[in-house]
Amino acid sequence: MNTPQVKVCGLTHVDEALGCVALGADAIGCVFFPPSPRHISEKRAREICFALPAKVKKVGVFVNETFSNIMHKVDRCLLSAVQLHGQESPELASRLRRENLCVIKALFINAKPSLEEVSDYEASAYLVECGKGILPGGNALKWNWEKARSFGDKYPLILAGGLASENVSQAVFAAAPDAVDVSSGVESGPGLKDLAAVASFMDAVSQCNLEKKLIKIFSKESI
Repeated sequence: MNTPQVKVCGLTHVDEALGCVALGADAIGCVFFPPSPRHISEKRAREICFALPAKVKKVGVFVNETFSNIMHKVDRCLLSAVQLHGQESPELASRLRRENLCVIKALFINAKPSLEEVSDYEASAYLVECGKGILPGGNALKWNWEKARSFGDKYPLILAGGLASENVSQAVFAAAPDAVDVSSGVESGPGLKDLAAVASFMDAVSQCNLEKKLIKIFSKESI
């Protein structure tokens, strides 16, 4: 079946991260952005990443951070991917790619950088969301996911923003993404994953069989 891969983001506890992986998550995200309610210390991120199996993509989420600070977290936490979720320069994305990292660049429907700026960035994949709200990130806001469909026909697409078990199938069939990213939609509180909600989300995604061939963004070999 051609079903999208799943990244569960904003993990703050080892047992919840392992629970998400046991339920089928392909990637786990740790947020290194202090204003976020899901911000995680380097120590806790190390505990989570070191506990995860090798097959799982370990993604560090950064907002307008420097190359040296990103690479410090990469080295200390053994991150295999970095997600740039602010207004980072194309040069930073290219420099991180040269470090043999999977680089995910966030692009926005209603903010900068926009989908039209994709050609500026040398990224492994692109996370697309609406870009409204107080903080960078989905802010649990639903949007017209179909606006990302034509983009996903040309570029590796991770769909995010307002996703939960009750709407992810609608979102997947609207945008046909290679992967989906969920955080608040499977939480009992900020950074606290509800594994029953994760299970429901994974089940809903598993039933989305798309006709197009999907890119395995979170495969072990992807860079």
